[in-house]
Amino acid sequence: MTIAPLGQHLTHLHQVTPLTHCITNYVAMNSSANILLALGASPAMLHAEQEVAEFVRLSAALSVNIGTISAPWAHSIQIAARAAQASGTPWVLDPVAVGATAYRQQLCAELLALKPAVIRGNASEILSLNGIANPGRGADSTVSSEDAHTAARQLARQQGCIVGVSGETDIITDGHQSLRLYGGHALMPRVTTLGCGLSAAVAAFVGADPTSPVTATAAAFGCFALAGERAGQMASGPGSFTPAFLDALYQLTPRIWTPV
Repeated sequence: MTIAPLGQHLTHLHQVTPLTHCITNYVAMNSSANILLALGASPAMLHAEQEVAEFVRLSAALSVNIGTISAPWAHSIQIAARAAQASGTPWVLDPVAVGATAYRQQLCAELLALKPAVIRGNASEILSLNGIANPGRGADSTVSSEDAHTAARQLARQQGCIVGVSGETDIITDGHQSLRLYGGHALMPRVTTLGCGLSAAVAAFVGADPTSPVTATAAAFGCFALAGERAGQMASGPGSFTPAFLDALYQLTPRIWTPV
């Protein structure tokens, strides 16, 4: 992966300001909205079943996160995903802790049938989603992204989508070719909802450039990796890392992008 495609995606996102519809969890709503704003996208956090389908059709992309799932939210997510599929709106599935309970597994199986454009998760989540017996520990990954590479490729081919695996090394694959991105900081796993925010960012980038989902997804991952590196240089702990990370995202421009 060269610097040019990722920088071009960031430029296009700034020009388009994609409206990004997020049905995310209670913990992540505020942080995901701030992450999208810092990047230059326009966030919307709607989950009422009476309006999600209508709003999906107005949006550039949809991001779905099952972190604090409940029956009403699951119903809204399914309505929104169906609307996205019908309207051709790209949508991202974040299968938080899919291996933890049968309820999450059943919901994600139903959502996979609605064809997300991108699946973004940690290694344990991707392994579980692919049917490999590795339930992990809730939303935390117990294996490395490299351990999930084969599962990610299989899942991408089966679903006809992009799969992004977060970890010390990020992997983005379409099932045939894979990209690896390096960066980030050791404090990132100490800050809750950064993964949820990354899924929202992926939706924004893919919504801005729906014809190039692989490099658009890589651009979102690359933004997080670079911003994490820069925030870590200034932070003394998780508390100071969070505002430094938002500032670093806001300050990103294609001209200062480091090749990956």
